[in-house]
Amino acid sequence: MIIYNVTTNIHESVHDRWLKWMQEKHIPEILATNKFSSARIVKVLVEEEMGGITYSVQYTTDSKDTLEKYYLEDQPHFDREALELFADKMLSFRTELQVISEH
Repeated sequence: MIIYNVTTNIHESVHDRWLKWMQEKHIPEILATNKFSSARIVKVLVEEEMGGITYSVQYTTDSKDTLEKYYLEDQPHFDREALELFADKMLSFRTELQVISEH
């Protein structure tokens, strides 16, 4: 199992709009690609020096191959939409995680 983690720092001025968009539109549309079995959004509790509010969105997928398909077929569209809506008010980075065991 692979977790595709997107960590985003969002400016306070667009926070509420961004969070609503993530929960009601963005995450459901990513799940609708059928490349992920689940997603969760968690708030990072460390305050950033640069300000803003930081979240981690974790999408679970079955394999690295499926994640690569997402990158090729879907991610450009989703990245464009996020930039059009929130431009310089958000900063994101991505991490790929492999689940070794669950207890």
